[in-house]
Amino acid sequence: MMDGEKTQASPVSHNAQGASMTPDAFSEQRLPDQPLEFDLTRTAVIVVDMVNEFFEPGGKMVLAGGTVLYAPVNALLDAAHQAHMPVFYTNQWLRPDDALFKKRIPHCLMDTWGAHIVDALHRSPDDIVVPKRRYSAFFGTDLDLLLRERTIATVIVTGVVTNICVRSTVHDAFFLGYEVVVPVECVAATSLQAQETSLYDIATHYGMVAPLDQVLHRLRVLEITRTS
Repeated sequence: MMDGEKTQASPVSHNAQGASMTPDAFSEQRLPDQPLEFDLTRTAVIVVDMVNEFFEPGGKMVLAGGTVLYAPVNALLDAAHQAHMPVFYTNQWLRPDDALFKKRIPHCLMDTWGAHIVDALHRSPDDIVVPKRRYSAFFGTDLDLLLRERTIATVIVTGVVTNICVRSTVHDAFFLGYEVVVPVECVAATSLQAQETSLYDIATHYGMVAPLDQVLHRLRVLEITRTS
């Protein structure tokens, strides 16, 4: 399945660590989880593919139940804007002859309604949109350059879908040396199984999966410290 493809199951699971999964000897050879910490001035939010095509009626690949992400993602955006943190939105922005359509039906064509960020998100004029042609927000884009120009060390990754574009973005962020935080309520997959498996793998190999409340609390503490 592709980002936003229809599914009958609820896309969001709050089982961040995959507790119902049977631990395997390979993946469980890891260090203990660390406390959630990040620097206010060196952290950015990345919102992956929250576009009309995947969320709104009339989109070609609407993710069933996906609009449940609007409230938690907006809560994070509001906190990020309050703390003057950079926010980046990535959207698929594709030509009709894009090679991606060898596997998927045409969608998110450039300059069309479907490829634009949904109006429901609380955007700021300072937020930056980074068009992309592949699943990862880093592959073939200038996102890494934009982050490094702002001395960003940690990225908080949100959006859809957890098992494809979010996961690809998390992988590349980790490979490029960023600390990665994924608020579990702010991502959705094509199925509950895909959500749980992807979050388990992210938490085990690529970054930290945390409840949104923990992320918001950390932002509030840092903002209080900054303004006191």
